[in-house]
Amino acid sequence: MCENVRSFYEYRLSLPANALFLALFILSFLGFVGAYGATRRGLAFTIALLLGVLCEILGYAGRVMSWKNQWQENGFLIQICCLTIGPAFMAAGIYLCLRRIVAAFGPENSRIAPEWYTRLFIPCDVISLVLQATGGGMASVASHNNKSVDTGDNIMIAGLSFQVVTLLAFMAVSADFALNAYRRHRQLGEAAFDQTEEVRRVRNSRMFKGFLAALLLSTICIFWRSVFRVAELSRGWSGPLMKRQDLFIGFEGVMVIVACLVLNIFNPVWCIRPLLEGAGGLGSKRQTASKTTETVGKAEPVSDGTATP
Repeated sequence: MCENVRSFYEYRLSLPANALFLALFILSFLGFVGAYGATRRGLAFTIALLLGVLCEILGYAGRVMSWKNQWQENGFLIQICCLTIGPAFMAAGIYLCLRRIVAAFGPENSRIAPEWYTRLFIPCDVISLVLQATGGGMASVASHNNKSVDTGDNIMIAGLSFQVVTLLAFMAVSADFALNAYRRHRQLGEAAFDQTEEVRRVRNSRMFKGFLAALLLSTICIFWRSVFRVAELSRGWSGPLMKRQDLFIGFEGVMVIVACLVLNIFNPVWCIRPLLEGAGGLGSKRQTASKTTETVGKAEPVSDGTATP
């Protein structure tokens, strides 16, 4: 190969690093398929994560293709499009989990009804995904036709930026819910939470606590990765950050695979399986209300961050 001729990547691709990520994402994909096959629960979450991981598999397959020939366009376009949009699907899976967590502690601890978390954040994620996919497609066509990719690149950046804002809002409302639940627990003790026996068992289990930690870590990883990709693409496909393979591996590959693997280990289909069968999952508002009527020791809904006994 002509090592002195400028390629799409501006650096020599690392085969071991990209092959390792490819293998890990394949294992993660099989893990999510196996978990759903064993439980038949969490279909929406599983579909979202499988689509995200599939994009990662295709993206790193493209990078492995490019290792053989860094001047070949197909591998480069596959990896830049698939690796850009993949985490948007994963973010959708994360958003679906919050209403389940609200159900575990009791909807009265939330400022908004549990189903509204899904209604608010999933459409935002779809908008982000459409922008990223549209921008990636436009940039790919322009590159193939030897035209400027700036328009497509800018649309991709808009989609990534919108994803960053959505993740920030998600973290803000999650923190608000956690703070409200903590305040009510200090005032009312365990009576502040849903006292249904099955829900109590889930909430007090180690797997549930691990799931909360995994969800927090995966959210931070996807957020950090999205911020990096905005910065990376902001200077175009030949910008200074696009020339840094070390930053790509650390802030793209590592962040995303960590987010996937912790959700493989603490998959909601294992950790909160009872909550996936009714309130807190994809059930209706009526199901959530029915579940809530069984709660012992309920207080008035939170309106200003505090509650009266």
